[in-house]
Amino acid sequence: MNRLFRLGPVLRARKAQEDAARGAVIQSRAEIRDAQALVKRRQLELTGSDAPTEGTARAMVASLVARQSLAAGLFGAQRMVTDAEEVERERVAALADAAKRRRAVELMAERHAATVRAHDLRVDQANLDELAITSKARQAAGSVADAEIAEPDVAEPNGSEA
Repeated sequence: MNRLFRLGPVLRARKAQEDAARGAVIQSRAEIRDAQALVKRRQLELTGSDAPTEGTARAMVASLVARQSLAAGLFGAQRMVTDAEEVERERVAALADAAKRRRAVELMAERHAATVRAHDLRVDQANLDELAITSKARQAAGSVADAEIAEPDVAEPNGSEA
């Protein structure tokens, strides 16, 4: 019985793939947090730039254009959050797939280990059985030899058997 699990390198590779996928999920969550922070900053900028209530027409138009630009920046930041969340969903799905593949190889490794243990138990039991049989045979042979020693052939002194 081969005691070595031949898919050990595959299992290590699957674990590495899962770790890489986990790292990608962590990175995408950081990107989501960064994009959400950008949205908050853009919202504060937009809120802080109230339209002037008085001034020249040019100043009013410039202020409205600036607010539209800030609103477009806010929309872009919100889009970044949406895109980052979509990337995170994809990466989480990839992580789940990597975990399934790793688990499949782990199950094979566990089955192999169980088979090796069962084989070892069978071998040990066979050895114990052999020892028991050998011991019983020795005892039986010893009792026959003891019986022969206890009852020696009795010969008559004149050389004839009785």
